[in-house]
Amino acid sequence: MGCHTTLRVGQSFEEFAEGQIDVAFICGLPYVRMASECNCPVELLVAPVLVGKRYQHRPIYFSDVIVRHESPYTCFDDLRGCLWAYNERASHSGCNLVCYSLLERGKPFDYFGETVKSGSHLRSLEMVLEGEADATAIDSHLSDVLRSRDEELAARLRVVDVLGPSSIPPVVVAKRLDDELKCKLRETLVTMHLDECGAKGLRESLIERFVVVTDEDYGDLRGMLEKVEGVEFPFE
Repeated sequence: MGCHTTLRVGQSFEEFAEGQIDVAFICGLPYVRMASECNCPVELLVAPVLVGKRYQHRPIYFSDVIVRHESPYTCFDDLRGCLWAYNERASHSGCNLVCYSLLERGKPFDYFGETVKSGSHLRSLEMVLEGEADATAIDSHLSDVLRSRDEELAARLRVVDVLGPSSIPPVVVAKRLDDELKCKLRETLVTMHLDECGAKGLRESLIERFVVVTDEDYGDLRGMLEKVEGVEFPFE
């Protein structure tokens, strides 16, 4: 697009309203929360379609329930009383979907013996590998990428269940940006897979392409959030 850009990790969603962030890749749960506010600072731009049969060429993802390879746990039903690591309460794949799955499977709100907040999916994985936690649930996109790039890591982990699917984390844009710029950004991303250099970057990240998504596409997350909010789960 010929634009100078800076890539950084955001610290707060308030950075959109403050003019510090223009475009971001965020979890679908905070998007749903922000979209319910009258002064929502962002709007949907696009979302990725991931590489892999389980994604069905759709903008969806899962939450992989992971344990150490030598762990005695073989399925979700084995995890009662375990030490469970989760990244943060504001995460859909790491927490919201887990809580929803407990309700759907008829498990008590205190099904896990103890829960510990890790701060990130990567740290949750480290805690499992280091024996500081028995199990965790992480974004399937991250799970796929890590295991495809590190065979040794893949050999040390085992997926015992898969939660989902859910609408995948989207790319959002600040509402204050010029409409013409938003359109150009969207067009550039949805045609990225047609560009040789862009396609190479997508393949390396196990992304097939980007597609346009609408607010209605995130109705599944809203429904899950509504059910979960009425229950006091032992997550910070």
